[in-house]
Amino acid sequence: MSRRARRLLVRLLVVTSVVLIAYGATLFAGATAQAPGATDQATVSPSAVAQGRALFVQACATCHGFNARGVPEMGPSLIGVGAQAADFYLSTGRMPLNNPRDPPVRNPPMFNRGQINDLVAYVGSFGGPPIPAADPGQGNVARGLQEFALNCAGCHQIEAAGGIVTGGIAPPLNQATAVQIVEALRTGPFLMPRFTTAELSRYDANSIARYVLQTRDPADRGGWGIGHIGPIPEGMVAWLIALVALVIVARLIGERSET
Repeated sequence: MSRRARRLLVRLLVVTSVVLIAYGATLFAGATAQAPGATDQATVSPSAVAQGRALFVQACATCHGFNARGVPEMGPSLIGVGAQAADFYLSTGRMPLNNPRDPPVRNPPMFNRGQINDLVAYVGSFGGPPIPAADPGQGNVARGLQEFALNCAGCHQIEAAGGIVTGGIAPPLNQATAVQIVEALRTGPFLMPRFTTAELSRYDANSIARYVLQTRDPADRGGWGIGHIGPIPEGMVAWLIALVALVIVARLIGERSET
């Protein structure tokens, strides 16, 4: 082989190697990247876990125990619940409770986002599912409406405005983020059932999140939305207005006939 041919071969090998390395790096980045809200416990720093432990002892250990294994008649064990459940309960202000017998309802979070991240890191260190990746853009509104009507509307109403169920209250979802919606589906907080990926796929969960977010600003094609309080009370308001209008019209006609 001539010297020129060897040089061309070396250059070709170098270029090929660079292209393969760049392509491999892209694949690796795509495989390891996570959607907003998702966490990888392997990347959590020990300092975050330590700070979370300190906050946990201060605010959570009374009910859940200093080793997070629960206290009888106070709070359940957190071993294996994962970052998913911890993030949901803390970010929605459902925990910590003033009284362990109180139902966990949405409140302003007691901790800031950094403190929540530390607590989530500590609870997640005991194993369990991570914060789920939620991307409503990957869902479909029509599919979300279908799945929400089938699995959720019985308690939360079709407009996600909340309702009353036996033994508790189904909260309105007008403040829930996409991540919190998916977390609730996977965690099953309080009286809500838990939906596995076999029951609701990631696509279905994203579709439900997209539908719930869409209910906050629906297109009122019929006119006045009346707060989107539901078809029955909205119909009652329409009938009330119509009856008042009929009475006024009848009164005006009666006055004219008298003259």
